[in-house]
Amino acid sequence: MLDPLSTAEEARQNLGLTLDPARRRTFGQFFTPAATARLMASLSTLSPQRVRLLDAGAGVGSLTAAWIAEICARPVHPKEVVLTAYELDETLIPALRKTLMACEHACVTVGIRCTWRIQATDFIEAAVNDLDGGLFQTEHSVFDIALLNPPYRKFRAESRTRQLLRRLGIETSNLYTAFLALGVLLLEDGGELITITPRSFCNGSYFRPFRQHLLRHTNLTRLHVFESRTQAFRDDEVLQENVILRAVKGVPQQPLTCISQSRTPEEPISIQRNVPFACVVHPGDSQAFIHLVPDDEGQVLAETMEMLPCTLGELGLYVSTGRVVDFRARQWLCAEPTPGAVPLIYPTHFDHGLVRWPKTGTKKPNAIVHSTDSAPLMVPAGVYVLVRRFSAKEEHRRIVAAVFDPATVPCEVVGFENHLNYFHESGTPLDRTLAWGLSAFLNSSALDTYFRQFNGHTQVNATDLRSLRYPKRDTLLALGCRVQGELPTQGDLDRLVAKVCKVR
Repeated sequence: MLDPLSTAEEARQNLGLTLDPARRRTFGQFFTPAATARLMASLSTLSPQRVRLLDAGAGVGSLTAAWIAEICARPVHPKEVVLTAYELDETLIPALRKTLMACEHACVTVGIRCTWRIQATDFIEAAVNDLDGGLFQTEHSVFDIALLNPPYRKFRAESRTRQLLRRLGIETSNLYTAFLALGVLLLEDGGELITITPRSFCNGSYFRPFRQHLLRHTNLTRLHVFESRTQAFRDDEVLQENVILRAVKGVPQQPLTCISQSRTPEEPISIQRNVPFACVVHPGDSQAFIHLVPDDEGQVLAETMEMLPCTLGELGLYVSTGRVVDFRARQWLCAEPTPGAVPLIYPTHFDHGLVRWPKTGTKKPNAIVHSTDSAPLMVPAGVYVLVRRFSAKEEHRRIVAAVFDPATVPCEVVGFENHLNYFHESGTPLDRTLAWGLSAFLNSSALDTYFRQFNGHTQVNATDLRSLRYPKRDTLLALGCRVQGELPTQGDLDRLVAKVCKVR
């Protein structure tokens, strides 16, 4: 029997060597390796007599091929399958057609009737027009399974794509969540959504409308994560953390969700557990963050962190994003301190938990002119806790905090660049001891590990920091008394936080 997945895999590997990388970035293309496609197909549990499958952003057809190979190998399979593949890149159509022909041949061999079609058009525009066809539309396309590795690319608020999606009340700024949102709407009640995407949709205010859309329409049944973030799309050298998701449309959310983990797509699942859905999406969480906790140890940590007594608001503290967007403030930036300029702080000024300024040899400016026009970008001099908004992909830590102290950086006002978040008290500086205690807590391994349960990308948003729970002010002050002036080594810091804050 002709193996459709082998046909797709051969095309994927050949095209991966020949396609223009710039063109692939334009389309947001990341082809699905065979092992990843096979794992996703194995999650399908549908067994009706006739199955209508949607593969949007099909590429060379790897996901469809994997699903066909999976159902052909099962002892009980449907009598008929109808395959619909959307692919906008015309250079992929010949390979996609060859894969679908192999799918048809494989089905015929085991007695399944197979029909297929390729839609060489923009999936978003076609789906929106199908779902919102106007007053006289009587029906639209429906599918039993949406099997997706959607493209990954941001689009602007004023783009035609954004305008199309708003016709259906879909608010998102990335192609991958747009494809998933539309895929859900195109499913029949009881239909499956199986997809691999970046984990970035699990948190952050930008993705909140999408999370609410997904949770409103589906029962989230399965989440699979990988220990290695380099393996799911290793041929494309993707370092993004990915998650495989299975959801069922039109079914009330069940009490348990299965969370599983494997090191790579090829290796067997090492951890699999049924988790109360209330631990995945916390009841009453207005942000609807999705927490991925694959093991018991992580669950214990999550429960400990969520039992901390205070929200940021209850501490009387706030977190904001740095006001200086450097490319918009070029006329005021100075490479080195000059008369009339004040410190401009970037992540590059972090040094073992403290901000040290100025920094020689950096490509970033060290100062910003203080004038009537630039004054709104400044904050009053004082003690603040700063957190990097972005960590490098190769860094082990997600949350990296440092104390800004005018005793070390003398100034009357200061500029914090937009790649930083800063903690303050209603726009005024923090108590120095409190700041050091807060910084120690934020730099602890326990908090970083917990944070990664719902944050799967390299960005730390102010919304994420507001969503955390914190020790009481007295506890942070006690911790600050122990570390003020310089953070200890990571091991000593973790032991101190565990002892003072009762967090392990």
